[in-house]
Amino acid sequence: MPAGPMSHLKVVDASSFVAGPYCAKLLADFGADVVKVEPPQGDEARRREPFLGDVPDPERSGLFLYLNTNKRGITLDLESATGREIFKRLAAEADVLIDDRGPAEAERLGIDYESLKKLNPGLIVTSVTPFGRTGPYREYKARHLNTFHSSGQGYLLPMNSPDREREPVKGAGFLAEYDAGITAAIATLAAVFWRGAGGSGQHVDVSKQHSAMHLEKSQLRRYIDNGESPDRTGMGRLLETLVKAKDGLYVVIILSSEIQWKGLFEAMGRPQWGAEEPYNTQAGRSANYEGLRARLQEWADGLTADEIFHKIQGCKSACAPVYTAEEFVNSPQIAARDFLVPLDHPVAGKLSYPGRAYQFSNEPWRGERAAPLLGQHNEEVLGERLGHSPSELVKLREAGVI
Repeated sequence: MPAGPMSHLKVVDASSFVAGPYCAKLLADFGADVVKVEPPQGDEARRREPFLGDVPDPERSGLFLYLNTNKRGITLDLESATGREIFKRLAAEADVLIDDRGPAEAERLGIDYESLKKLNPGLIVTSVTPFGRTGPYREYKARHLNTFHSSGQGYLLPMNSPDREREPVKGAGFLAEYDAGITAAIATLAAVFWRGAGGSGQHVDVSKQHSAMHLEKSQLRRYIDNGESPDRTGMGRLLETLVKAKDGLYVVIILSSEIQWKGLFEAMGRPQWGAEEPYNTQAGRSANYEGLRARLQEWADGLTADEIFHKIQGCKSACAPVYTAEEFVNSPQIAARDFLVPLDHPVAGKLSYPGRAYQFSNEPWRGERAAPLLGQHNEEVLGERLGHSPSELVKLREAGVI
């Protein structure tokens, strides 16, 4: 298979858990040569469920397996002087380094940007931290719960709640971590392009808080515009609603504009109530939202989710089925685009992985490497690339450096 569009890039992934590794995964999916550096005990993600077969095993974590496809993996103890020296040699020949340590820790280890750029002026260091590397929170640690709520997104959820006093909720899974990973990947590629156009290496400072906040800027900026904080009971206008189909599945129907309503009205067969007050205007539908929901649900009671989806889309209005995992995996659209990719792992076996969300018309490359075993590529990277002999690797292993 031909190489990917970023196959010229050498990337060192020195991050852990979700955000940084996801950034590196996206670059690996573009064809970059990504070497993941883990401590000898392994990335934290290896200890997170779900585990294949519900058997806790660092080589069977679904989270780790997904986040680290198309990478090679080595182990290095950066708390040891030897480990740090080897790490600097890797960084000296790399194009990009992805790291998630706080400023003080990176400086203590001597792997901060100012130190590394002396070894490699063209190096791009992408730092992904909870609150960024400047400001009063620069050294604060945080979990996903903290960064998600500090972004303001949790305050808006659950959206359109009937209870103004209901407590905020966290986004599903590690949503904000993935948002930060995408932001970091985009910023890293921009830095690569700038360097390629005659610029230099640079430090890319990514804040997880700001990455998540950026996705809700249209709502949060209402405070900036008029001093009013949005709340989870809705914004005084129609957005969308859920209806439950007769097969028990849900469909989300968009109600945010007159154009969307026209398509929905056609899909329902132009019912008389939809042509009469109060439902014949956007303002009337908004003011009588609960009544509108009841009418829509009554219509949905006689249809399957798939029938609702195709009727509304066929009238050029927006809606989408709320897929369970089973519906997603078995969707004809997923199959038509070959989105699920089978990869064989030495311990987890052959599994289907989500592939790339995009396709290139002139680049059919597809990665075919499962996530690495802990230290799987020590000999290949530390031996063949950096020149350590087999006996030296044995000594490094005995000393706990790898």
